[in-house]
Amino acid sequence: MIKEFGSPSSYVQGKGVLFKSDQYLKSFGKKPMLLTDKDVYQIVGAKFESYLKDNDYDVITVTFGGESSTNEINRITKIGQDKQVSVIYGLGGGKTSDSAKAVADNLNLPVVIMPTLASTDAPCSRLSVIYTDDGSFDHYRFYSHNPNLVLVDSQVVAGAPVGLLISGIADALATNVEAQAVAQAGADTMLNEKQTLVGNAIAQKCEDTLFKYAHLAVADVKKHVVTSALEKVIEANTLMSGLGFESGGLSGAHAIHDGLTTLEETHALSHGQKVAYGTLTQLMLEGASQKRYNKYFKLILSLGLPTTLEDLHLEKASDEELLKAAKAACSENDTISRLPFKVEPDDVAQAFRAVDSYTKQYLEAHK
Repeated sequence: MIKEFGSPSSYVQGKGVLFKSDQYLKSFGKKPMLLTDKDVYQIVGAKFESYLKDNDYDVITVTFGGESSTNEINRITKIGQDKQVSVIYGLGGGKTSDSAKAVADNLNLPVVIMPTLASTDAPCSRLSVIYTDDGSFDHYRFYSHNPNLVLVDSQVVAGAPVGLLISGIADALATNVEAQAVAQAGADTMLNEKQTLVGNAIAQKCEDTLFKYAHLAVADVKKHVVTSALEKVIEANTLMSGLGFESGGLSGAHAIHDGLTTLEETHALSHGQKVAYGTLTQLMLEGASQKRYNKYFKLILSLGLPTTLEDLHLEKASDEELLKAAKAACSENDTISRLPFKVEPDDVAQAFRAVDSYTKQYLEAHK
């Protein structure tokens, strides 16, 4: 049996660290490609670009189109090739991070991930989630190493909309649920080897941190202030969840998320919102006790995350549509097979409705 643990070469987190970053960045060369979208550029990208120029960097700024698709990655790759850049910086959310990793891999260059949100666990991993141009899940793309540096400015994260932090909490909350299922199954992790004790322990620590500090951190971001609680949740959402999902493994919740992306009605929802419903669906599939189910359900509900089909914009979905999503979740290219029991598409489709039914029953009883 071979076990493996993966992590970025360095992880740096702190208030204002983006504008003190020359000491961390200069070893990667002075001609970076700065990949960021229009909104992030206006919020922090232009100021960061100026900081780099003031420190003698020859910055090539590229506007990210918004989808981590093969076509978009190829477009950006050509720019990097033509401009002969020395490193790729991904400044933004999860899809920007995933695209930056793919471009760096195409060009055989180092990559620095600079999350402006604590909304996904993408920054630290050695994989990208690749979508089609219209936003449906396509495949996972794997790399030989994790990012060279992950740089998280907690002041920038505190300035982002609170819903994005909540989305990251939902994504991170799935980490331990999935990792424990992988451990029970003796299945492979996202590194295609067996789980290490460290990977499993980080997944557990991630969950413990969220249950202790999630609501405190949400309150902090509503006022755009950086506190100890927020720093802990940023670390849980970004570092612990990133290491935990990769070295602990994915199983049901993320596969169910991927299935839900096949239904156009869900495209307006964030990654974390769909993962939240995926976590509850996995717990239904596992036959979790009411006590265990409620532990996750109550936190998810209290954060305003989806707990009904209506929340997913699927209140009118037919059995055939839910089965379509369920079949995609059970694809051979996905991770639901890493649960410790066999799952058929019809099981997933019925679990979708079971989650919806339980929520309605719970809310009726607690009026």
